[in-house]
This record gives sequence, structure tokens and C-alpha cells, in this order.
Amino acid sequence: MKEKIKSIIALSVVIALFIVCSLAVQQNIGNIQTLVREGGNLSIFIYIFIVIVGVVIAPISAFPLLAVASNTWGWFAAGVYSIISWTIGASIAFVIARQYGIPLVQRFIPMKKLRDIEKTIPAKNFFWWVVFLRMFLPVDVLSYALGLFSRISFRRYFFATLIGVAPFGFVFAYIGTVPPAYQIFAFISIFLFVGIVYYSYIKKSRL
Repeated sequence: MKEKIKSIIALSVVIALFIVCSLAVQQNIGNIQTLVREGGNLSIFIYIFIVIVGVVIAPISAFPLLAVASNTWGWFAAGVYSIISWTIGASIAFVIARQYGIPLVQRFIPMKKLRDIEKTIPAKNFFWWVVFLRMFLPVDVLSYALGLFSRISFRRYFFATLIGVAPFGFVFAYIGTVPPAYQIFAFISIFLFVGIVYYSYIKKSRL
């Protein structure tokens, strides 16, 4: 129960930072865009690098930066950059778990979270199961769990990840461009939907 409360608090903090970053950028969009133009393509690579690091080093979340990217480059471009970043970061995490195992992975992720995911791994339709969970679970946690406990090939894992993160990559990027009140409503709606679908799936998988 304590772990769930901690997760909810951490998620709330990340979402709050996302909204604050979005509001700050929207109010200073002219100055921000000037800085980005001066940085050229380097600013894009810096964003991608930071997000990748945020995925691989799990306690760090770069998600609030998506709001900055959306208002700076437009929601579609920000979505593309984020999807690329999440996919690369998830691939690195997967390889780390597959190559170095539990001794290294447990430094990034609590083993209880990884074991909980292991219990849901199905014997059939594994590819689409990965796609499904990619939409609902944090990129880092699932990446490490699959690297440790599954036999999925890297190629299948890569494409399942890409397909799974793409929808919400664009959704969250677009949310970052709307007023804060709409963002709050959108996040509440999304997480209610995700919670209902995910826990219905978990309950069904345990029957």
C-alpha cells in the first residue's frame, strides 16, 4: 500500500511539473523560441539525450520537458522527438537488463515492481501484450522487466515498443499546448481510462 501511495505522489508531482512547465513556456514563448532557434538542431539533440537518460536512469523523469518541447517545436514534432527518445531509451534499458541481469537492474528499479510485471507475462500473443502495456506502464519499468524475464528478441521488442509508445507520444505532446485547465481534465480522463483498462487486464490475466 505504501508503494502505491508513493507511486501516486510521484506521478502527481511529475504531472504538476508538466503543467507548470507548459504554463511557463506559453507565457514566455517568444523568448524560448528565440533561444531554440539560436541553438539550432543542437537543442533537439539535447532534448532527445535528456529524455533517453530519463528512461535509462529510472528515478529521473524528463516527462515535464515534453511540455516545453511541444510549445517550442509544435506538438507533432515534439511527439516525434519524444517517441524516438522513449524507444531508444527503452532499448538501452532492455539491453542492460538482458546483458547484466538483476544485480545491476535492481539499482534502478525496485525488484517488487519488476516481479509484479513478470507475473502478468502471457504465454501467447506476447508481442501485442508488450504493445498493450507500453501504452499504460512507465517506459523504464517495463523495459527492464522484459529484459530480465522474457525471451522476446530485441527486434520484436523494439517494434512493439515503437508501436506502443507512439499514440501517447502524440497525445501528451498535444496536451502540452493547451491551457492548464484542459491539461488537468485531460490527465484525469486519461489516467482513469488507463487505470480501468489496465487493472481489468491484470484481473483477467490472474483468473
